[in-house]
Amino acid sequence: MERKVALVTGSGRGIGKGIAHAFANAGYDVCVNYNKSAKQAEEVVQQLRGLGVKAEAVQANIADLDNVASLIEQVESRFGRLDVLVNNSGITRMKPFLETSPELFDEVVHTDFRGLYFCSQHAARLMVKQGTQGVIIHISSNHAEGNWANSTVYAASKAAVNKLAKNMALDLAPHGIRVVGIAPGYTKNSWADGSERVQKMIENISSRIPMGRFCTPQEVGEAAVFLASGSAGYMTGTTIYMDGGALLPVWAEKGNNG
Repeated sequence: MERKVALVTGSGRGIGKGIAHAFANAGYDVCVNYNKSAKQAEEVVQQLRGLGVKAEAVQANIADLDNVASLIEQVESRFGRLDVLVNNSGITRMKPFLETSPELFDEVVHTDFRGLYFCSQHAARLMVKQGTQGVIIHISSNHAEGNWANSTVYAASKAAVNKLAKNMALDLAPHGIRVVGIAPGYTKNSWADGSERVQKMIENISSRIPMGRFCTPQEVGEAAVFLASGSAGYMTGTTIYMDGGALLPVWAEKGNNG
């Protein structure tokens, strides 16, 4: 039986790497997309091949629409099919609203929303051409609903991604294509370098999260595999939040119930 194929954008490191591993563990062949992290992407490819699946790295800057079109073309030529697209690639830029420049605005929106939009469009067109009842998964953020300072562009882009999932799901349902999202909160990533300063910061943030810890890239990956599976076959147009309850408290202090 031919294996299904998953394309995970921005999967050379961080959350994307965890997602790529999860799909490989589930028996998918995986296209590892990267922009600048070529060495890390190749390491991920070798790790996935060690799991007995086909894996290849493809460079593409999701902010460049020519790159986006080429990426989907290469997935088709190298793998012969596409069953799952995980739109993980994104950038985070924080700046006070009064200091945000058009350049910063474009940098974030072109990757986090515009690039994701057209990557989804090209992938969906391929799925329709193949007759594949595929799945498109957007990696969003709990910033789409929660409010943190200096994140007007980033948060608005993620809110747009959540809304896009709903409208895409409506348009693509007649083709048998589902669209779902995952909105992680604080997640252990490459910036968690093990230094004392970073460790203290993580401990401080974790103390304010009801579940008391950060999410892991592996957990996001396992959620993505579930959403792509038949077990989630009646789910479309929805985004699930994976933030350990970080958005739940209005105000919290240990020992204080209100």
